[in-house]
Amino acid sequence: MDESAGAGAGPATGEVPEVGVGPWEGPWPKGAGEPDSVYDVALLEQGDRRNVVDRYRYWSLEAIRADLDTRRHGFHVAIENWQHDFNIGAIVRTANAFLAAEVHIVGKRRWNKRGAMVTDRYQHVRHHESAEDLAAYLADYKTDDGGPVPLLGIDNLPGSEHLETMALPRRVCFLFGQEGPGLSAAAREACAGTFSIAQFGSTRSINASAAAAIAMHSWVRLHADLSGDADAGAWRG
Repeated sequence: MDESAGAGAGPATGEVPEVGVGPWEGPWPKGAGEPDSVYDVALLEQGDRRNVVDRYRYWSLEAIRADLDTRRHGFHVAIENWQHDFNIGAIVRTANAFLAAEVHIVGKRRWNKRGAMVTDRYQHVRHHESAEDLAAYLADYKTDDGGPVPLLGIDNLPGSEHLETMALPRRVCFLFGQEGPGLSAAAREACAGTFSIAQFGSTRSINASAAAAIAMHSWVRLHADLSGDADAGAWRG
């Protein structure tokens, strides 16, 4: 799939503007073409039209993923997959934007990747047969301080605590259910707790991918480096 899909039309002509950059101009960057280089020779020759930040222009997919691995955040995101929910792809894309440690698919192994816009290639996406299996994996997950990763369900269930007022831990995995039915009974049982997102309108629930984005951004506001430093902090523009 073309990662430039979704680019807006030009303001006057109605034409879709080109995304990215053309072939590298002038002498190639140092090390290009060598086995350990971050640069992709084909991209240098043909241009890089991918939807990536400027830091990663002309880098190979493997080099980008390796660099992201040095900076990944302490939160994970997990999605139950029983009905091939189209929201899964959008959740994966948001997990990439916020640099989740890993993404977990619970249930059916195959999932609808269209909404991911190829961002799943830059993530560690793992499959688990059940929420119980996911919880066991997180209990053994190796973190910098050796502690486990608690599994928290996000759903507007009776008795759920407020996400807005909770002390959100640095290590956490957010688990989301399918659009409509929400978390399964087995998933609720596997979670250390469930939390709801405050709503004030007439609808019973919000879109699953929107809920995931809210939860991930709640973690970012508390724990992420927002300095804007090109080597570690948030991308700006």
